[in-house]
Amino acid sequence: MTDFEALGLSKPLLRAVAAEGYTTPTPVQEQAIPPLLAGRDVLGVAQTGTGKTAAFALPVLQIMSRNRPQGKRKIRALVLSPTRELAAQIDERFHAYSEHLDIRHKVIFGGVNQNPQVRALQKGLDILVATPGRLLDLINQGHIDITHVEFFVLDEADRMLDMGFIHDIKKVLKLLPKKRQNLLFSATMPSSIANLAGSFLHNAIKVDITPEEVTVDRIDQKIMFLRKADKRRLLVKIIKQERVECGIVFTRTKHGANRLVKQLDQSGISAAAIHGNKSQGARTKALAGFKNGSIPILVATDIASRGIDVDGVTHVFNYDLPNEPESYVHRIGRTARAGKTGVAYGFCDDTESGYLVGIQRLIGKEIPVDSSHEFHFIGAIPKPGQKPGKIKDPNAPKKKQRNRNRSRGGQGRHGGQQRKGQSGSNQGGNNRSRNRNRSRNHRQRDD
Repeated sequence: MTDFEALGLSKPLLRAVAAEGYTTPTPVQEQAIPPLLAGRDVLGVAQTGTGKTAAFALPVLQIMSRNRPQGKRKIRALVLSPTRELAAQIDERFHAYSEHLDIRHKVIFGGVNQNPQVRALQKGLDILVATPGRLLDLINQGHIDITHVEFFVLDEADRMLDMGFIHDIKKVLKLLPKKRQNLLFSATMPSSIANLAGSFLHNAIKVDITPEEVTVDRIDQKIMFLRKADKRRLLVKIIKQERVECGIVFTRTKHGANRLVKQLDQSGISAAAIHGNKSQGARTKALAGFKNGSIPILVATDIASRGIDVDGVTHVFNYDLPNEPESYVHRIGRTARAGKTGVAYGFCDDTESGYLVGIQRLIGKEIPVDSSHEFHFIGAIPKPGQKPGKIKDPNAPKKKQRNRNRSRGGQGRHGGQQRKGQSGSNQGGNNRSRNRNRSRNHRQRDD
């Protein structure tokens, strides 16, 4: 197939697709749209950047436009997304594709006042894009009825499970009508996702877009070996030398993202951070500034790797290599979009070489090395036969002796005192552990 008309799309949708500059369907669109139009369930394995939003949005719009029930609009299509940014992005695509259709849609998510969302719901909607937490909250308040849903989409399912949404998803599934069409998209397909898919997909068509197809030739990938202490200096040098006007820098932690933004500012480079601890207002402002060009550098954690859809990104920097190889594919997929080219730099220090091994194993090839920079450090190069995963940090504090002392109950000068207070101490430690877990779970739920 060479064009969208051959996929069976209606004329209003073809006009919208042409207005967006689409000419040839991507592999995921080519494989997913026809079975969805035919009423089949679809299980898709594909990363962001493959065109999967159009792959489900276009069939949903076409199916819904065939006939509209009389009376007040009811939610007939529900799209669940793990993050606010990705949900907003999906809603933007529905807006673009439904330009010539009588379809009403809305996105809802947490972190903002619910009143405008409730008012939109009261007017009636055809399509609802939502994050799980806010969806269930408004359902419990009686503002949302999903008993008329005809089309259910679960997007970024693996990310959903990573963020602890599995119980929320199961609650939503119980509230949906049994007769409906389903689609599940996931970047990876571990057993947990396969089990989830099997619980609600029926005789599904599988669409598998492998990582090798995603890391396209249009992305110029480079790995640079260096010490951790030299990363900031190398980043600043590249940004200034290559006059980067639209680049994303990925860090492993939220604190690291905040710190790097301050360091870039000190070097005369305007940047903004986006991650789960930022308020929705701050995240929206940062993303808007990045899209309009007033902020040239966006520093993000992996939460943003699947929620940023900006065609003009020229550079992606893996300031910290991801500990999950799949995240590398998501990150570099932020560049070389819409047929353009891009550069993806990976900074690898001597504690991350195992991560690099895992990444290269996933994508099935070695990433070219740039050793011409002044900070090149051979100690960060993976050793022959090295296994995937993080290698031992030679500078990390030794835990063995500390653990041995703990297991002995602190025997020594104060051993008796420690044993005497052991019960209370353990109880306090258990409480602290539970509090940490609750705090961690709260942070992970990003809607």
